Amino acid sequence: MQLNSNEIQKVIPHRYPFQMVDKIIDGEGGKWAEGIKCVSANEMHFMGHFPEEHVMPGVLILEALAQVGGIAVSYVEEGQEGLSGRIGYFTGVNNARFKGMVKPGDVLVLRTEIVKKKGPVYVADATAKVDGKLVCKAEIMFAIA
Repeated sequence: MQLNSNEIQKVIPHRYPFQMVDKIIDGEGGKWAEGIKCVSANEMHFMGHFPEEHVMPGVLILEALAQVGGIAVSYVEEGQEGLSGRIGYFTGVNNARFKGMVKPGDVLVLRTEIVKKKGPVYVADATAKVDGKLVCKAEIMFAIA
């Protein structure tokens, strides 16, 4: 599976400034997806986090990972046309660990692997890396409504 930013918008409802995934580079629908986010100093959150030393907020890294998971699930359930009006909601996070800072100029590689599904709720193992180094890992949960 490979999707560009326009194709991603057919799968998930997020738009600027909250579409956190620029491209899906690989994946298997319903099982896992890997995407990238090219971090830019032009992003609005850097105006306040932090003006003297830009650092991407950890909650936004987690949101990007959840979006990649939503793409993996959506892609298999409805194909590239999305979820027929249904929306994925981020419902939880366990054991989040931040191992490094993400700054403008970094390419964030986001991988989310679905490990459990119960009804509309999905549980996934998620990792984010920069230059091959782990910067975040977590177990995330989301539900398709």
